[in-house]
Amino acid sequence: MPSGMTGGMAGGMTSGPGSLPVNPWHEQAWVVGEPEVGEGTWIGAFTVIDGSGGLRIGAGCDVSSGVHIYTHSTARRCVSGRRFEEVERRPVVIGDRVFLGANAVVNMGVTIGDEAVVGAGAVVTRDVPSRTVVAGVPARVVARVELDADGTPSFVPLSPG
Repeated sequence: MPSGMTGGMAGGMTSGPGSLPVNPWHEQAWVVGEPEVGEGTWIGAFTVIDGSGGLRIGAGCDVSSGVHIYTHSTARRCVSGRRFEEVERRPVVIGDRVFLGANAVVNMGVTIGDEAVVGAGAVVTRDVPSRTVVAGVPARVVARVELDADGTPSFVPLSPG
């Protein structure tokens, strides 16, 4: 172990008391467990990446600052006064070339398809199909992603109603 480094969560390394476990993506990201992250994926500062329940983030994704991805929940354990002893865990799968906007939250058990866009501040509680744009709390589909012949994307709003 390098000088000044100590063991952290899930076998990670930290650089001292109160510091975040060292990870290969961003020094200001909190990474728990062992997420699988595809080539060319960027993870911003102030993110929470919870791989404790199984997490795969595809290639070429952008995980904007402040995004939280959770693969566990202690809600039922908490409200039961710990009579419900289980920390629930379900994997999250994020496809290739997915954009997660600033401060979005992805809850456990969700799958997000390839080339999807999650708007800033959205809370994703259900699966997101490929090439869709979701926004809001809870996140809902608001547009579709279309790529022209040269790969230039456009976001086509869904008609109301």
